[in-house]
Amino acid sequence: MSDPQTPGPLRVDGQLWFNRGEKGYLGGKRIELLEQIEATGSISRAAKQIKLSYKAAWDAVDAMNNLSERPLVVCSAGGAQGGGTRLTDFGREMLHVWRRMQGEYERFLAQVAQGIEQFDDIDRLLRAIAMKTSARNQFRGRISQVEKGAVNGILTLDLGDGLNIVATLTNDSIDELQLAPGKTAMALIKASFVLLSPDPQVKISARNRLTGTICALIPGAVNCEVKLLLPGGRTLSAVVTLDSVSELGLATGQPCTALIKASHVIIAID
Repeated sequence: MSDPQTPGPLRVDGQLWFNRGEKGYLGGKRIELLEQIEATGSISRAAKQIKLSYKAAWDAVDAMNNLSERPLVVCSAGGAQGGGTRLTDFGREMLHVWRRMQGEYERFLAQVAQGIEQFDDIDRLLRAIAMKTSARNQFRGRISQVEKGAVNGILTLDLGDGLNIVATLTNDSIDELQLAPGKTAMALIKASFVLLSPDPQVKISARNRLTGTICALIPGAVNCEVKLLLPGGRTLSAVVTLDSVSELGLATGQPCTALIKASHVIIAID
């Protein structure tokens, strides 16, 4: 059974609308309304079925009838057979035509999706954008190397443009996430875990060194967010104290190196 919290695969979707000039004529909720009027013979019951107010349903019917050459919906007063609301023959014909055209439209969109190269990559990108995490920095790449040790392993993520991120994680995590060379993964790094140095050759145990140019300094009451423009147009954020900014002489346009310990990198997959 699929997890209801897991999003389904990306697809190109859309709904057909018939318009009159600049005004919407037939499509969307109006199609649902016509279908329910046909099924129930009542505009009030039809409105309840599609969770539309009685007034909104009547406004939609009036708009469709006013924009049409002939009425789509008619109402009859109570009598021997009782009153009610029904579709006219023209209304049924228009509903039938819309259904057929919507089917053709959906087939066309499916063909468009098949013609888009790397469509699955677009799907993964959109999911990554929608992913909620407290880590300010999120970098997508392809695993280039996985080395297991006695307890922990080392993973190298190729971000492209000569950038690599190295992460240490347990062997159990490598197995559970099925991490292997060639697979796509995300590196998540909290901005507070990023150290900065104007000297790219500074001696420090941090395995990751990403050199770029400071593109923004956003000061706060105590700390400052430093944004570093990396090769390929990626941006990395670091949060350091205002005193550190002053002591290091950090300024916009200045080269700077971000230093990140491999143990501070979290690896995630779709």
